Amino acid sequence: MKQMEVTIMGQSYLLGCPPGGEAALTAAVAQVDREMSAIRDAGKVKARERIAVLAALNLAYQLADTPREAAASTPVSSPEVDALIKRLDEALGHDGQLL
Repeated sequence: MKQMEVTIMGQSYLLGCPPGGEAALTAAVAQVDREMSAIRDAGKVKARERIAVLAALNLAYQLADTPREAAASTPVSSPEVDALIKRLDEALGHDGQLL
């Protein structure tokens, strides 16, 4: 398995990549970076872990709710993001720790 160094929200990661999967991994990294950066830039969430969870939820929602070809172009609306933030805050409690 090949290893690729990628950057998401300014932080480098070394990821395993199967032969021939470089383009797909690069596209996935770009999509995650865009989603996380958009959440960070909205200014409502500061903790990196919460941004990652919200980005994962947004991307999963897009995949479940839209055809695969259109998933990247369908943003989750602001009320939905606010509801996700509220649910995440309740689940994490006061300490803000995921685990």
